[in-house]
Amino acid sequence: MQITFSKPAAPKSGVAVAFAYEGCKLGGVIADLDKASGGSVTKAMEVSRFDGKPGKTLTLITPAGLPLDRLVLVGLGAPEKLDELTVQNAGGNAWANIASVQAKSAAIFADVDAPDGMPAGTLAANIAFGAVLRSYRFDKYRTKEKKEDKPQIGKLSIATVAVADAKKVFTPMEAVAGGVFLTRDLVSEPPNVLYPESYAKLLQELKEDGVKVEVLGEKEMTKLGMGALLGVGQGSIRESKLVVMQWNGAGKKDQPIAFVGKGVCFDTGGISIKPAAGMEDMKWDMGGSGVVAGLMKALAARKAKVNVVGVVGLVENMPDGNAQRPGDVVTSMSGQTIEIINTDAEGRLVLADALWYTNDRFKPQFMVDLATLTGAIIISLGNDHAGLFSNDDGLSEKLTAAGKAVHERVWRMPMGDDYDKQLKSDIADMKNTGTRAGGSITAAQFLQRFVKDTPWAHLDIAGVTWSKKDDSTVPKGGTAFGVRLLDRFVADNYEN
Repeated sequence: MQITFSKPAAPKSGVAVAFAYEGCKLGGVIADLDKASGGSVTKAMEVSRFDGKPGKTLTLITPAGLPLDRLVLVGLGAPEKLDELTVQNAGGNAWANIASVQAKSAAIFADVDAPDGMPAGTLAANIAFGAVLRSYRFDKYRTKEKKEDKPQIGKLSIATVAVADAKKVFTPMEAVAGGVFLTRDLVSEPPNVLYPESYAKLLQELKEDGVKVEVLGEKEMTKLGMGALLGVGQGSIRESKLVVMQWNGAGKKDQPIAFVGKGVCFDTGGISIKPAAGMEDMKWDMGGSGVVAGLMKALAARKAKVNVVGVVGLVENMPDGNAQRPGDVVTSMSGQTIEIINTDAEGRLVLADALWYTNDRFKPQFMVDLATLTGAIIISLGNDHAGLFSNDDGLSEKLTAAGKAVHERVWRMPMGDDYDKQLKSDIADMKNTGTRAGGSITAAQFLQRFVKDTPWAHLDIAGVTWSKKDDSTVPKGGTAFGVRLLDRFVADNYEN
């Protein structure tokens, strides 16, 4: 969808969106049209349940006295409470209410008076950002969907008194949206299309954005001693891969920051096979790797002034005659041995080698890993927060603040020796699982054994990677939770 910014002008026809503050207070061009029509819009608001509060909308078909086919009113709430997230949500709600119209273009009037502390250009850019995020669709396999059922709007004009400022603010937002869309695409792809080899090939396309991309195959990983990662994939006919992405936007001597993602392209559970019900969802067990890829694209597209490393371990966990068995012992790249108790606790094995490799090769300032790691985190936090585990208070605080700023919230969970003891093995350095109690915590304790003293955080995103319902800026399906969080985290704390 093409986004343009233009000076406000009275529309002569078509579809328009206007915003109202709490108490049904209009502004800008639409307020002027309302007065000229004898208050037709105001009267429509008065007889409806629309009150201008956040999340409320009202659609008027061919409103009396206005030269429009449709006018959508979207609530902003109280001006003194308005923030960027509320404005983005309003933009997303605007799109949701015009996506079904049979029009090629629409105008969003973002010329309502901006509140103190929010420039008009910033307000317009955030409205545009919210609309773009909500406009995402994954429909490449819907061959019989009727044309009229798909959004027809290809051009969205945002009217604002601050055109130049809006364009400037929106440019990096558009780059972030591109990263979000990449992540949503990746987690939405079916597993017969997205598997380690095809995934690695797709990530090579990030070179077009200026990202350096390397792909390690099983031969290279065997030489490195990545027995933990390779053990997970040995039951699949698909070769496992490790993809290393680098964005160098700062000085050559600047120490990089690193993000590591779990990329289990499909997870049957292996020999410890999962129940059939819901197993189709395991196509997005690579969600952590998808976030790392989307983040790298976003940072490169907006030319972030920072050196960043992204590493993703890509495997399939399948139950064939060569599959890893419960009771096997594997040797990780770190040299530590692991007794396999449950082959469905595979993501931590992939991350163990990926984290060690990243730390050993790049010596980063810190590492953040992301993984759809445990169902236990959903029991703990539901679908509204990701679990945050860390060995560093400062890193945790920065991630938490960034999550609040973009409404991708994290909640720090406890760690400690009492949990770590659950991983003791009778025959190896550790087991790959503890007991059912504190399952997401013992998984994090396992990962901590592969980061040495490097500041590290683990985000368990199992409950937030996929949504079964629409939200203001997140349509049903892949959420890309983590891309906006980490982009804000980097921008606020690490760019030169």
